[in-house]
Amino acid sequence: MNPFSTIRSLLLPAILAGSIALAFADEQTDLGVAAAKAWLGLVDAKQYKESWVEAAPFFKDRITEDDWVKMISLARGPFGELKSRELTSTKFATSLPGAPDGEYVVIQFKTSFASKADALETITPMKDDKGAWRVSGYFIK
Repeated sequence: MNPFSTIRSLLLPAILAGSIALAFADEQTDLGVAAAKAWLGLVDAKQYKESWVEAAPFFKDRITEDDWVKMISLARGPFGELKSRELTSTKFATSLPGAPDGEYVVIQFKTSFASKADALETITPMKDDKGAWRVSGYFIK
């Protein structure tokens, strides 16, 4: 028996499994980005209560609706209207510090507002128990 054919027969399934896992992560990342953009649309439109309603249960367990509305109003209000938002990075993860294991996408946008030309938004959607992607965290600096 040729030793290279043995190695090839062992590596091929591993390579195929890795390719399938990467394709799954890419698909999930795309779904997470779409959910993040839709949620950011609510925030951009100052629909802060609706953004809380549409957030992940993990998010809502950590901040009340009223506190979220106050916090996001103070954080985003001074920046003014959205000028542009450019996706700069995505990372699929199944574990994040301070969060339960699950499926997450950590997303960063380079964002420009009327009164803040250079902001960095980090938004983390997670897949909920029904399979929907919902935002579990949002930070802006």
